[in-house]
Amino acid sequence: MATLLKVEVVSAEASIFSGEAKFVALPGESGELGVLPGHTPLISKVRPGTLKIVREDGTEELVFVAGGILEVQPFGVTVLSDTAIRAADLDEAKAEKARQQALEALENAHDKQDIAAVEAELAMLAAQVAAARRLANMKNRH
Repeated sequence: MATLLKVEVVSAEASIFSGEAKFVALPGESGELGVLPGHTPLISKVRPGTLKIVREDGTEELVFVAGGILEVQPFGVTVLSDTAIRAADLDEAKAEKARQQALEALENAHDKQDIAAVEAELAMLAAQVAAARRLANMKNRH
């Protein structure tokens, strides 16, 4: 029996991660999901948040995903997301500025559809800011 998962994380712009891992954790639609080799097949929505990929040597790759779709097969995990950013590339100040701009847009939105779109963007940006802060705190501890 294989002890590793083939992991693919793809955004609309590029392949963000392609490799093997012994464990993957991510924010699923109903809560945090953990995937090990041999997992039951599954398809789920992914909420905005941090995807953690634990490599065979124990090192971790963190990727921020702005939501998307997860497909799990017994020895493979695929995450498709409109936006995915390696944690090392997250910019907290830039994300916070975008969040503030979205808050201003929300104040000016009058149509229900516009309000819903801005609220979805705000949720994604808030998750991105939180992920950037978590990464910064992890770096500061080491």
